Amino acid sequence: MFKKTPLQDWEEVVQKQLKTENIYEILSKENLEDITVKPYYDSVPKPLTNLPKVEESTHLVSLYHESSEENVFAFLLNENVEDLEEKVLFVNNKDLAEHISIDENNRYFSLVDVFSEDEKGAVNEQLVKELLEKNFERNIGIDISLHQNAGASITQQLAIALAKTKELTEIFGADILNKIVFKTAVGANYFFEISKIRTFKLIFNQFSKEFGLNEIPFIFAETTLRNKSKNDPENNLIRSTLELSAAMIGGADAVFSNDYKIENADSVSEEISFKQQIVLAYESIINVFEDAGNGSYYIDDVTQQFAERAWKLFLEIEEKGGYCELLKSGWIQQQIYNQSVKEQTWVEEGRVKIIGVNLYPKLEKTKSVEEMYSENEIKAVRLAEMFE
Repeated sequence: MFKKTPLQDWEEVVQKQLKTENIYEILSKENLEDITVKPYYDSVPKPLTNLPKVEESTHLVSLYHESSEENVFAFLLNENVEDLEEKVLFVNNKDLAEHISIDENNRYFSLVDVFSEDEKGAVNEQLVKELLEKNFERNIGIDISLHQNAGASITQQLAIALAKTKELTEIFGADILNKIVFKTAVGANYFFEISKIRTFKLIFNQFSKEFGLNEIPFIFAETTLRNKSKNDPENNLIRSTLELSAAMIGGADAVFSNDYKIENADSVSEEISFKQQIVLAYESIINVFEDAGNGSYYIDDVTQQFAERAWKLFLEIEEKGGYCELLKSGWIQQQIYNQSVKEQTWVEEGRVKIIGVNLYPKLEKTKSVEEMYSENEIKAVRLAEMFE
């Protein structure tokens, strides 16, 4: 057995190496989420129990191509495809979701979001009713990938997901909770993104207990466009590989790779993007674990901080009238705008480093923050657009 080294002994070693008494001021690093990250963890105040996922292993999702029918088990569908057997199908098109022919040999999940994300602030109740009539395993999509790509903080993304869920339960009752697929985009902060997925499981389960239920959210995670660049697409490939890894370790039920080429995408780049998932799943086997992040003091601590902050923001949204009302008033748009401009400013100043954009080489700025963002609209914006 190894003898446990006291924290004080470690601190003394680091003080000598850094030649300073105040090591925590040097080792602490500010982040956009205002989450406290310690340089050293030897415990966590409240260890979390295992946070399960719905599916036994994470589905590796590809855009549909006839040539891949034999080797791919899960497809993202934008148009109807017949004669598929024993496939998991994620329907990503409103018209297709309404009119698709169901085959009992397949499993069907809808990614169609039923909220308007503009000043109308409405739930398409008729669409919800039509989708609930379909023989899908999960009928309703709640999309927070848009908010991530628009620059929302992790806390905002989590609170918005819960607030949109609350809107649906008020109209259709708590039975709808196990009919929802949550679509999220995974960003660049590796451990924070692992924690984001775990946090949503935690707060969604807590929300369901308010109705006497014990539900687990179905999470569909895709790679973000937020940190991708037109220049050096191979860097995008590295970034998206890390994002997929974070999604699998966090416990997403399905993952999807957006094409790593922003421009001039083709069948080859699309295939490579999908095969990132294959390498991670079959070489690292991280898609089969229920909660691979469980037991990490760092991840547990960050997860609980996000949970407290997201729940607090969710309650604030509810006190102000709910998600739809705050969309109508422009409050949601303003909060995301403030956060996205802050992040873009950090990129401009070099506090957030994107290789090939503002680091190695440092490109010249071509657009201002004002040209890129609007206070009145939630829209996807890539950070690299400032330099392209």
